Amino acid sequence: MLQTSKTNAVFGIFRLYATAAATVIKPKQIQKPKQKPLISCKRSQFNLYVPAPEDSEFGTIPLATSGWKHYKSKDDLMIFNASVSKQDILAEMQEIEEYLKETNICLNEKLLENLRNVLNITAFTSIQSKAISKVYDSHHVLIAAETGCGKTLAYMLPILQRVIERKQAQQNKRKYNTPLAVIITPGRELAAQIGVVAEKLCEDTDVQIKTILGGNTKRLMVNPEFSDVDILVSTVGALSKLVTTGVYRMENVRHVVLDEADTLLDDSFSDKLGYFLRRFPFHKNHTQDEQIVGTQLILASATMPTNTEEILQKVIDVQTLHEVSSPNLHKLMPHIEQRFLRMSKQSRPTTLLNLVKKDIAKRQPTIVFSNKSATSDFVDIFLNNNGVRSVNLNGDMLMKIRVGRFERFQEGNYDVLSTTDVGSRGLDTTNARHVINFDFPLHVSDYIHRCGRIGRVGNLKPSLVTNFISSRREVEVVQRIEHAARTGGLLPDVNANIKNIINKRIMKDMEAAGMVLPEEEAF
Repeated sequence: MLQTSKTNAVFGIFRLYATAAATVIKPKQIQKPKQKPLISCKRSQFNLYVPAPEDSEFGTIPLATSGWKHYKSKDDLMIFNASVSKQDILAEMQEIEEYLKETNICLNEKLLENLRNVLNITAFTSIQSKAISKVYDSHHVLIAAETGCGKTLAYMLPILQRVIERKQAQQNKRKYNTPLAVIITPGRELAAQIGVVAEKLCEDTDVQIKTILGGNTKRLMVNPEFSDVDILVSTVGALSKLVTTGVYRMENVRHVVLDEADTLLDDSFSDKLGYFLRRFPFHKNHTQDEQIVGTQLILASATMPTNTEEILQKVIDVQTLHEVSSPNLHKLMPHIEQRFLRMSKQSRPTTLLNLVKKDIAKRQPTIVFSNKSATSDFVDIFLNNNGVRSVNLNGDMLMKIRVGRFERFQEGNYDVLSTTDVGSRGLDTTNARHVINFDFPLHVSDYIHRCGRIGRVGNLKPSLVTNFISSRREVEVVQRIEHAARTGGLLPDVNANIKNIINKRIMKDMEAAGMVLPEEEAF
């Protein structure tokens, strides 16, 4: 009896070990790590793990947003997950010393010192590595790359080096207000930002930077200021007036930069800009001979109008234009999470307030974009009335009210910047971690620029774009963006010539209605 019990006990232990062993080796029970989808949706059947073929035509693959025009789709959600990490981006960067050794470019010691110690830059991004040598060699250059990758430094550093060399070689002192380089921008905040970068790079050098923001152009025309100027940074309108009236003279300019060139080449600016650019003797081919008079043209932007070549051929030989572009140009930024929330217009303020308060708790600055100045005003007032430190910035503000607002947001005096697309072009909002599109942009190029306010090379911490989708027109744009995300292809209709697009739509609508708009009354 006792022997039988012992035998049963032994067999029981054996069965226990056998069961455990079988449990371990069963392949079905091995827990594999779950792959994070490229696109996550509230309805999991629309989750995406492997992109569809890039040549898939719109309408041939299922979209999570295909039913978003119906009222029952409210509260639906779609997320583009970040697929590239901070480490991936840093791995593509090149140490400054290694780059200079490879390219045999000699940079002024003070410039290098300021680059490292003032701007805290020790390595160049991929687009900087490609563009710096081209600009340094005096080519006409188009720098076309995603926002936040360091395009300003890509042209600024070699231009400053050339200005220093030219000043050292010049025999006679130049007259006042005769710059060697001109940097033109569409907006005041961007001009101020570029001026600050140039001044930091030029600390303890003899290079003189002058920034003109506009808003007081009449005063400068009546009571002009005269001084040594090597680099002139200005908005296009102010510079055009001051040059026309002779306050600034352009005969010594050897470098012309169009920063945010897509906006400057828009129909809103192109006529005035084209006339202004014809003042410069742009060289027909690059030359290293300093005795030959020739001006270099540089364009920098994250998006470009389709009629760029048509506009530029009036001032340069477009065959001499060297293009430096990024593989991510006109694509969704892969290192930023992007959320699309389908909701009613009435629920947007409450949702906005909840999101902003979460950001404040995390001490993360937020930028809220609206399509119109009136909406931007409303968002700012609504947030301030609910205890949020918000500052408003839009193009309808007077200069004396607008000046300094962006800088105060950057310095941390406000938690939220409520703005229109005037705040989406080129501004280096390195402190911001969250962009909220209270109004979803109706043009894909605007969406690209808004997303580019975060995840910039100066701040590669995890960042987020949250989009409120509340109208049929917004849904139509989102569907096109979703299709590009699912195929890994280019974003559609990235034509930054917004005024031209609007004019064509107006004409199309009027023709459909049987109306004819006289040519002289066209916008």
